[in-house]
Amino acid sequence: MNDLPARFLANLAPCQNLGVAVSGGGDSMALLYLAVACGLNPAVVTVNHGLRAEAAAEAAQVAAVAGDLGLSHTTLRWENWDHLGNLQDHARKARRRLIAAWAQENNIATVALGHTQNDVAETFLMRLQRGAGVDGLAAMSGHWSEGGILWQRPLLGFARKDLRLWLQTQGKTWVEDPSNDNPRFERVRARATLARLHPLGLTADRLAQVAAHLAEARAALDVLADQWAIQTLREEAGTVLITPALWNAPAETQRRLLQRVLLWIAPADYAPRGTQLGQLQLRLSEGQAATLAGVRFTQGREGLRALREVKATAPRCRTDQIWDGRWQVAGDLPQGAELGALDSTGLAQCPDWRSTGLPRAALLASPAIWLGNRLIAAPLAGFQAGSIRALPLHPLL
Repeated sequence: MNDLPARFLANLAPCQNLGVAVSGGGDSMALLYLAVACGLNPAVVTVNHGLRAEAAAEAAQVAAVAGDLGLSHTTLRWENWDHLGNLQDHARKARRRLIAAWAQENNIATVALGHTQNDVAETFLMRLQRGAGVDGLAAMSGHWSEGGILWQRPLLGFARKDLRLWLQTQGKTWVEDPSNDNPRFERVRARATLARLHPLGLTADRLAQVAAHLAEARAALDVLADQWAIQTLREEAGTVLITPALWNAPAETQRRLLQRVLLWIAPADYAPRGTQLGQLQLRLSEGQAATLAGVRFTQGREGLRALREVKATAPRCRTDQIWDGRWQVAGDLPQGAELGALDSTGLAQCPDWRSTGLPRAALLASPAIWLGNRLIAAPLAGFQAGSIRALPLHPLL
């Protein structure tokens, strides 16, 4: 037990202005106390989802602990759930969004979360039940960038029981969330299943090892996909040209490249399910046209082209915002202008659009600058593009 702080520090990438997300439960309280034991002085944040009457008191308890430790504490409140869809998924996304905004406002570059080895094993079982492949079954990442900050999970190698035992030896307490025993939640059911698998040797530690092996396999597959991407994918004005060489790649590489194209053209939190991706892969390999997740694949003289469906694009937004998840514009923009799809109304005002060589369907979904109903510029359609540029937020390759 005495080596836990050293192990924790070894798992935490060097950072400045650390923040820790603490709910008051055993995992996150261990995260807080381990950070302090290592001589760190993190800012503490708690998200009150407003779903339980006890949540406010728990947030206040975390605030009191942080105060006793000489640390700053902030409670954030989530109040926008529409009671539709998956509660835990909505809560997770809201938590990340709120914490990211808090971190940026307070110049905090890194936020640590309290996920443990048990979370890895439970997630593995949940995804196994859904028939996930290598990507889904691979261990969750120990660090990644999202929302303008670096997120870290320094407790992924720690068993939940060991963290609680360490807290007890330090004379520390934590809160038990009653929802952790509510079987209507999938993770709770996975936790109960994991306990029943223990006699077979399928412990949290063993499943976490398997997930780690799959993470290594995922990394190797990504490297191979990167190599094939250079040979088979080419970005052209927000669309992707796919050469026939794609079908010479291993089937798994084909799937990864199609997924990459989908998420580049229509950014989303999750890629389409494996069955949908498999059906797309089959249709395209047979020379058919297909549409998936707002992306249209057409067969033409140049080969296969992937483009955004205009009906799936996002509404207009301010020109200083990212439109449709990937487009940003720069240049001499008039006051009150908006960024949105060119659509058929705008294309009718672009007399030279055919000279671009791009399909009409691709230009309909391309970014345009509007001032009310008046088209100001359509850079990809060659309309008034001299002083205004439109670029994807991220490169394809």
